[in-house]
Amino acid sequence: MRTLLLCLSSLVLALPASAQTAPAPAAAVVEAAPALKARLKELVTILAGTGSYESFFSPSFQAQVPKAQFEAINAQLTAANGPVVGVEGIQLDTPYSGTATLSFRDAIASILIVVDPNEPHQVVGLLIKGISAREKSLDEVTAAMKGLHGASGFALARLGSGAPQLLIQHNADRAFAIGSAFKLVILAELIRETNAGTRKWDDLVTLDGSPLPGGGYNLKPKGTQVSLRELATQMISISDNSATDILLKTLGREKVEAMLPVLGIRDAARNRPFMGALEIFKLKGIEKGALGKRYLALDEAGRRKMLDGEVASASIFTVDPMLFRDGKPVMIDTLEWFETPADLVRVMDWIRRNTEGPKGADARAVLSKNAGVPPSAKEKWQFVGYKGGSEPGVINMTLLLQAKSGDWYVLTGSWNDTERAVEEGRFAGLIGKAAELAAPAP
Repeated sequence: MRTLLLCLSSLVLALPASAQTAPAPAAAVVEAAPALKARLKELVTILAGTGSYESFFSPSFQAQVPKAQFEAINAQLTAANGPVVGVEGIQLDTPYSGTATLSFRDAIASILIVVDPNEPHQVVGLLIKGISAREKSLDEVTAAMKGLHGASGFALARLGSGAPQLLIQHNADRAFAIGSAFKLVILAELIRETNAGTRKWDDLVTLDGSPLPGGGYNLKPKGTQVSLRELATQMISISDNSATDILLKTLGREKVEAMLPVLGIRDAARNRPFMGALEIFKLKGIEKGALGKRYLALDEAGRRKMLDGEVASASIFTVDPMLFRDGKPVMIDTLEWFETPADLVRVMDWIRRNTEGPKGADARAVLSKNAGVPPSAKEKWQFVGYKGGSEPGVINMTLLLQAKSGDWYVLTGSWNDTERAVEEGRFAGLIGKAAELAAPAP
């Protein structure tokens, strides 16, 4: 349920307004300024831990990303991808900005760098746009998946007029905790209702002041109106938990649950009652998980009653503020949302089938807002739709892909470990590489 930190276009170390300058026209020849070249070389030493953070980054960057935070992020990068090796090249936007290709021992990273044109030409923006593993074939990716600690599952499927055809699979019928990928079920119910005409994408929801988990709406005043389109976009593109819970309440838990078998999720009962983000935070984070253990001891009817009563009335301020921050998995094998890789293939196939034609443009725009994979993978496909999720011990990445020939595919992977955190960067690199390798030749 946390935003992936390392490689899903989500790690903004600092990106000021100046970094949004439009790239030069295609006909213009852009040359890298000497200051940019110098900072690129220095970036390698910074990531290796031998450079000067204070002289490399601007004061504005340092204010947004303190040194301790930067070092923690850099440690994650190194743990997931091995030590940095060097800069392989850069695609320029301006003489002082561009997307650099950095080589790590086990991966290749695309990193947007922005240098201040003014002296002393410090770095004002840095964005990890994607990380791709070094595996050279889908067989190597599958072997790497099988070698991950804990348990993993992986599937690549071709979609057509009939049932999806699994091309590559590993533990495709094993259920995994999937984190925020559960939000695809909520999106599917919204697609069903907008297709049926019972709702419109521009319908407005009025916030009623109910407590919400973290996100863009938890501090909005009662009476604020927001469109279903905006809520869905935030739920899928940045995994906004507050938008998710608003949509779940608006659409109705029972209607979302009714979509589980429709989507082809084989063990629908395991995901009932269909919990919202705040509910699961409370169950895992109140009284060191004691609330969740009492919940798990009940049957489905008892759980529904508890969600509507004790859980709903429990103060959000009683949730442990350190929940998930120690990196230790919390009841991921019992208190989560569970789907198999084959389930997720069928979910994406249903979404694909039900967003054909003009009426599906809104849903596909929502699903493709965040590609989830690096540019080297995205550029090989005509359409990339993505949703993933993570928390300590859990990561999932699921992609709906349309080849340039028009054919459709789903690529999905899950990794769980009940004892320790999973290396999100390594996993995302493997999925990104699989998406790149799976693209059919045009």
